Amino acid sequence: MTRIRRGYIARRRRTKMRLFALSFRGAHSTLTRTITQQKIRALFSADRDRGSQKINFRRLWITRINAVIREREVSYSYSRLIHDLYKGRLLLNRKILAQIAILNRDCLYMISNEIIKEVGYKKSVGII
Repeated sequence: MTRIRRGYIARRRRTKMRLFALSFRGAHSTLTRTITQQKIRALFSADRDRGSQKINFRRLWITRINAVIREREVSYSYSRLIHDLYKGRLLLNRKILAQIAILNRDCLYMISNEIIKEVGYKKSVGII
């Protein structure tokens, strides 16, 4: 009886996994079983850390905005700025505000001063 040659499908699957694990160290990049385990672990970690990355970036943006706002006025803070922005119906997200705070502080100061004037004016007149 002649020898049966195996197909290429399993080999193609394993080479795909090996390509995924090229940057892993030691047996994690050479042995098939450990490659599959590390692939599952890596994909799980990537999925989990996407959420924490969003949280960390939001925290960074808030810190940057607060630091720049508190430089100019001691009594004014990030939370008051965001509150006044919502009251003034000026919807800028935190990412854009943080970029403005880093690249062009004067622009952020102008925005905050205009919002303070507008909201302060409405409070004193009694429109709200």
